Amino acid sequence: MTLSGSEISAVLFQIDRMKMCSTLLLMGMLYGSMLVQGHILGGKVDTEASLNAKELIQYWQYPCEVYDVVTEDGYILTMFRIPHGRINNTTESPKPVVFLQHGLLVDAANWYQNFPHSSLAFMLADAGYDVWLGNSRGTSWSQKHISLSPTSRKFWAFSYDHMAKYDLPASIDFILRHTQQRQLYYIGHSQGTTIAFIAFSTNSQLAAKIKLFVALGPVATVKHAKTPLAKLSILPDFQIKELFGAKEFLPKSYFRSTAAAGFCSRNALVPICSNLLFILCGFNENNLNMSRVDVYVSHAPASTSVQNIIHWKQAVHGGKLQAFNYGYPENLIHYHQATPPEYNITDMNVPTALWSGGKDWLSGPSDVAALIPKIKKLIFHQSFPEWNHLDFVFGMDASEKMYYPIIALLQKNP
Repeated sequence: MTLSGSEISAVLFQIDRMKMCSTLLLMGMLYGSMLVQGHILGGKVDTEASLNAKELIQYWQYPCEVYDVVTEDGYILTMFRIPHGRINNTTESPKPVVFLQHGLLVDAANWYQNFPHSSLAFMLADAGYDVWLGNSRGTSWSQKHISLSPTSRKFWAFSYDHMAKYDLPASIDFILRHTQQRQLYYIGHSQGTTIAFIAFSTNSQLAAKIKLFVALGPVATVKHAKTPLAKLSILPDFQIKELFGAKEFLPKSYFRSTAAAGFCSRNALVPICSNLLFILCGFNENNLNMSRVDVYVSHAPASTSVQNIIHWKQAVHGGKLQAFNYGYPENLIHYHQATPPEYNITDMNVPTALWSGGKDWLSGPSDVAALIPKIKKLIFHQSFPEWNHLDFVFGMDASEKMYYPIIALLQKNP
């Protein structure tokens, strides 16, 4: 592909912006590290910011069970289970099962980083549901394989295609076997909806195991994505690898998460952290609990593969929901055709409810409008004009506007 001078200039401008943001984050790490070590006074780190995803559940006195699931292609995924709530703490079985799947660059903690009364995972547990939470391959909880090392390139040779083909079926089948149930509710956010659209439209046996698919910030196509990083879609794949390598994208470490939390606990620096959080998703600071920013950044960004990022880049550029493009002739090996196959959402036969945001930079109104006619069993859709992509998990008004209605919808669809 040949780029014009103006296109090259635009990409270089975006890369400069990325470098500037990286510099700000690096400064934050330095300040945060000094704060954690006690060298800078003022600014108190929230206790929860130092907890991992499992500990965060236990911190609020909810039970947490941990399970390892092995996929058909050998990845070992860690899942969390909240079998009952604090309010509804009966252990009687069977309870209706809900499976929550997070989005891109986060992990399971994304579902419960607010207070219990405003975190969907905790609210579902208190409402009497058996709550299971997935951690996608590549996150810190799911960096294991039966034969591959996370230090190898082969380990990181995956994208959301593989999550849909292998991770979702393995996770859902494990949950249903363990709970001895035939069906469950599936709730996904962002990439968690993408892999569901793919899996449920290509695997009819898996689709039959879903009572209701709840899609928050649904992402099928990102043709109209407004995130600044979408500008990188015009770069060839090899240049993305030159920028980020060919293994793990944004490796996560204890130092980085702790340092970022320390940095973001300082009142004067909270606006910088919130803007870093919003750079991919849109801006709505008025709906974010600013006192929780250090907790949010302690778990994000979570790791994924560079190949997964390239797949998203391809999706922005191509405007389609299709398999990863390895290029010719490698596509012939993987797909027996020169181009990657498209996924047809009209083949999905699952009752589906959508919640979308009018200011969502990833799942914008135009892409959602194109998605809706493709869903044969759409039973509900609501759009909040002021919401961005993070309001579905962090929004201060999410519990009243969306979480309680979700619980009511589950109850109406037993």
